[in-house]
Amino acid sequence: MKLFYASGACSLSPHIVAREAGIALELQKVDLKSKAMQKEGDFLAVNPKGYVPALQLDNGELLTEGGVIVQYLADQKPESGLAPAPGSFERYRLQEMLGYINSELHKSYSPLFNPATPAETRAERTAYLQRRYGLIEQRLQGRPYLFGERFSVADAYLFTVTNWARMVKVDLGQFPNLIAFQERTAARPAVQAAMRAEGLIK
Repeated sequence: MKLFYASGACSLSPHIVAREAGIALELQKVDLKSKAMQKEGDFLAVNPKGYVPALQLDNGELLTEGGVIVQYLADQKPESGLAPAPGSFERYRLQEMLGYINSELHKSYSPLFNPATPAETRAERTAYLQRRYGLIEQRLQGRPYLFGERFSVADAYLFTVTNWARMVKVDLGQFPNLIAFQERTAARPAVQAAMRAEGLIK
């Protein structure tokens, strides 16, 4: 399988999940501005949506959307415990959390990366993110990961988007549980390997 990624973008989440599950991926780096791929070719010819992640399966099928890709990868190695069994109530809880991270956190960061975003919008999005992180902070009270002791695909996604906070100056100082979660997750060998492969750490 081949993962189309951009360093530190939301594609880091399935990259982490693959390494946690022990799934070997071919990595293809994408320049999100030019849509050119590091090796060769036009990314838009692969994924007309124009954004990462995209996962090309061995049969040629292409999967897009991070929340779908991480579940697909987890289901390839169910023994990894990265996602509950399909059809179980716990799986719906996982999907609920993935949806929350996607719509309430991930998408709220988008305007903060745009230098043309007005200061008022930037302040409003920052305040909105901090309110949404309040629920995550409560969720992490007394537990190492979102669903307890076991690391899940939702944790990989939360870690990835929360890493953006320092880049766009979102202050997370009021969330000690979240900060501890980020540090705990960053120390995982699979997470370190994925970040090193993307040039995010040495």
